[in-house]
Amino acid sequence: MKAAIIGAGIAGIASSIRLAIQGYDVEVFEANAYPGGKLSSFEQIAPDGGVYRFDAGPSLFTMPQLVDELFKLAGRNPADYFQYSRLDETCRYFWDDHTRLTAWADHARFAAEIESVLGEPGQHLLDHLQDSAFKYDVTEKLFLHKSLHRLGTWLGRDAWRGYASLPKLGVFGTMNKANERRFRHPKLVQLFNRYATYNGSDPYQTPATLNIIPHLEYNIGAFFPTGGMVNITNSLVRLAQDLGVQFRFNTKVEEVITDGKRVVGLRVPTADGLVKADLLVSNMDVVNTFRKLLPNAKQPERILRQPKSSSGLIFYWGINRTFDELGLHNILFSNNYREEFAQLFGQNQLYDDPTIYLNITSKLKPDDAPPGRENWFILLNAPNNTGQDWDAIINRARQNVIRKLSHTLGVDVGTLIETESILDPRSIEARTSSSQGALYGNSSNNRFAAFLRHANFSHEFDNLYFVGGSVHPGGGIPLCLLSAKIMSDLVNE
Repeated sequence: MKAAIIGAGIAGIASSIRLAIQGYDVEVFEANAYPGGKLSSFEQIAPDGGVYRFDAGPSLFTMPQLVDELFKLAGRNPADYFQYSRLDETCRYFWDDHTRLTAWADHARFAAEIESVLGEPGQHLLDHLQDSAFKYDVTEKLFLHKSLHRLGTWLGRDAWRGYASLPKLGVFGTMNKANERRFRHPKLVQLFNRYATYNGSDPYQTPATLNIIPHLEYNIGAFFPTGGMVNITNSLVRLAQDLGVQFRFNTKVEEVITDGKRVVGLRVPTADGLVKADLLVSNMDVVNTFRKLLPNAKQPERILRQPKSSSGLIFYWGINRTFDELGLHNILFSNNYREEFAQLFGQNQLYDDPTIYLNITSKLKPDDAPPGRENWFILLNAPNNTGQDWDAIINRARQNVIRKLSHTLGVDVGTLIETESILDPRSIEARTSSSQGALYGNSSNNRFAAFLRHANFSHEFDNLYFVGGSVHPGGGIPLCLLSAKIMSDLVNE
């Protein structure tokens, strides 16, 4: 039996592994010359020939067991392919008034830190993390491991437990309101509001149910892969190839061929033209899968027209200095978080005092930058692409980022930049076929958002499935890996 997969993003790779284990002959078609989609890497060359390496996209690694699971399913030892370490500190936080706070992996140490720096009772933090664990425990098996579009999901034991716990899950209030009730200090509210951005949403709109996200980072832990984030991609591609999966790079799928209620193949720009398939999995954004590859199929308009998540504006800078006050993960907060999100989602604009996420992998992997230098990955929450003047936005944002970093670090950062690359919503859309350059598919800015993502299977074609960040259960590495699990479980039925 032949299975074809469109897209070698992390969900497509995981899908290829799972289907190969099930006995399928698997072929993956990728338009780019490399695997991983957003989870890839590249290099910059400094004027003196020094090399900076950057992970292009996702920079936080949580739930490593989902990666290990793929090796175990294949009967392999995960450590033979992929290794990682748990971080002692999760993130360093900075505010313009020179308040600085380190979020330690150790809960007691983190609680003592917020008491010392912010005067917030440490017990409030411990209660919040316990509540986050409870929400995750109730929702994990129901929302993350199963299709929400099958009746059986809603009749099982996990569903009934969810119904009984509904008042405690935060479905009817916002993340911000829940955090304001939990914490006294506005800086701590802001710190935990930022977890809405992990799926491209607005903490002032998204339901408090998403307070499950800190559980992944603080209770399960944050990790760093040996070799950098791209090694998640590289190790899984190696496993897939060991299982016989064939990757066809530089091969853009032009059309999905259907016959009645079945997909029968793909049209690709090769000498053969038509590739036959008994089963098809699309890791391409679901909007573009339907609009571009299945234009004659029934278009699920209600799903496809849902508001999209935020995008990102990324500056990759080679910095000709090191900074001891910075860690692997750093956040420099906006002075007006509510206004930042109002402009992001209400006006489709980038705020002039943006919150800055700064990732520096050379802190843990020194060869990612020349000696005495650092590789700075700077991510700003950006609106998705609706035709804005991105060149003007980028120019203004660059100045604002340099100003904010210079104020915090006490040095003119602009004079230290010796290499630069930029990724904006337009290029994200072009490189990854993400609708409007959205990083996480549909936004989660309402309580029904989880039900407004496309199912992992087609309602029209019996052998067509969907994985990746634009479908259930959502964006980010863990959820993309889980989409592949849900898909393979459905196929296995």
